[in-house]
Amino acid sequence: MKIHDTIAGLRAARSSAGRIALVPTMGNLHDGHIALMRQAREHADTVIATIFVNRLQFRPGEDFDKYPRTFAADCERLTAAGVDHLFAPSETEMYPRPQGYHVMPPPEQDDALEGAVRPGHFRGVATVVMKLFQIAQPQVALFGKKDYQQLMVIRNMVQDLNLPIDIVGGETIRAADGLALSSRNGYLTPQERKEAPKLFHVLTKVVEKLQQKNREFPVLERLAVEELNSCGWMTDYVAVRKKSDLQLPAAHDSGLVVLAAAKLGSTRLIDNLEV
Repeated sequence: MKIHDTIAGLRAARSSAGRIALVPTMGNLHDGHIALMRQAREHADTVIATIFVNRLQFRPGEDFDKYPRTFAADCERLTAAGVDHLFAPSETEMYPRPQGYHVMPPPEQDDALEGAVRPGHFRGVATVVMKLFQIAQPQVALFGKKDYQQLMVIRNMVQDLNLPIDIVGGETIRAADGLALSSRNGYLTPQERKEAPKLFHVLTKVVEKLQQKNREFPVLERLAVEELNSCGWMTDYVAVRKKSDLQLPAAHDSGLVVLAAAKLGSTRLIDNLEV
C-alpha cells in the first residue's frame, strides 16, 4: 500500500489506476471499515482509503481533539485488506486557508435527526466528501449504513450535482451481542459496554412491531425512548422514517428505517435498522 499525504501525490498515483473505489474514513479502523475496503475491491481495479479527522463536522465541545488517532495500526489493517493507496493529509493540506465555500444540504435533510442535534454537521460532512471526490475522482465510493443519514445526504448530493460516482452502502457490522461497531465504542467503560447492546435490542423491538403492521409511529418511538432512558441512557431520538429521504412516513408507507441516537455515560451512540 502506498501512503500519500499530499493532494498532488494522490492525483499523480491515480492517473493510471483504472476504475477507482474510494472509502473515506476518519481512522481508528474497526471490522466495519475493513469490510468496506474488501467490498470496494468488488467494484474497482484500485481501492483508495482516506484517513482524515475532519474538523468541519465537529461542533464546539464535541470530541474532535480526543477522537482516537491510531495511524500505525490503521495502516497495518489497510495493508492486510489489500488497499492500494491511502490518502492521509494534514489539516493544512486539506484546508490551506479557511474554507469559504461549503456544500449545504437542503434543510429537510440537514435539520432532521442528527442535523437537529448537531447543527452544521452535515454541511461539514458534505463539504469534505466533495473535496475528497474532487481529489481522488473515483468512479465509486463506499459508506457504511450505520451512519444512515450521512449516506442519504451523500447520495443526494451526488445525484443533485450530477457527479459521475456510484455510491454504495455497506451493511452495518455488529459484535456478537448486536452492538454496531463504531470508533466511539472505545470510549465505553466495561460496564457501559455490557449495557450498550440495549440500543440494538430496542430498535429490534420497534422493527418487530412495524412488521406486525403496527403503524402508531409516535407511540412506538415514545416507548423506545422511555425504555432506554429507564436504563440510564440519555436519548436524543428514536425515529421511524422513510428510507428514501428520512421524512415522516404515512401509515401506508413501506420501505422504512428505524434510527436512534443516545448517550450512555459520556459516549454518544447511533444505530439503525431497516424494515
